[in-house]
Amino acid sequence: MSTTRSLLDALPPDGRTRLLDEAAREVPLALDERLFEEGRRADHFWIIRSGQVEVDIRVPGRRAAVIETLGQDDLLGWSWLFTPHVWHMGAHVIRAGQAVEFDAAAVRSLCEADAKLGRAVYKYVAETVAERLYGTRKRLLQLYGPRGSSLED
Repeated sequence: MSTTRSLLDALPPDGRTRLLDEAAREVPLALDERLFEEGRRADHFWIIRSGQVEVDIRVPGRRAAVIETLGQDDLLGWSWLFTPHVWHMGAHVIRAGQAVEFDAAAVRSLCEADAKLGRAVYKYVAETVAERLYGTRKRLLQLYGPRGSSLED
């Protein structure tokens, strides 16, 4: 799986500088703040600097189910990268902190204009999605699989 700590670490230095200068801003993460909702437009994403965010999914007739808890250096959101750019989950802050918020359209434009930057962003996001999918599969097997089920490679 990915050995790079954060998206910013995975980027070429000149691309990182452009991304931060042209598409990012530091934002506070306020306790209980709802960052995005399932089904709404995915026009931003975040790298969490501090604090914690729960990613959840709606369950009809019940409370939203928590899928994952993210913290320092984690990428929050990838629906912004894939058409139709709509959130498939929701997210809310459970421990206040700070994040770098990115304008998704600006990042996509920078990636289109700079193939090296684009490859690095897409590669990092793909590795993150694969890693989280694997973790989700493991948790589901632990919860619902037959006794002794695991995902040993």
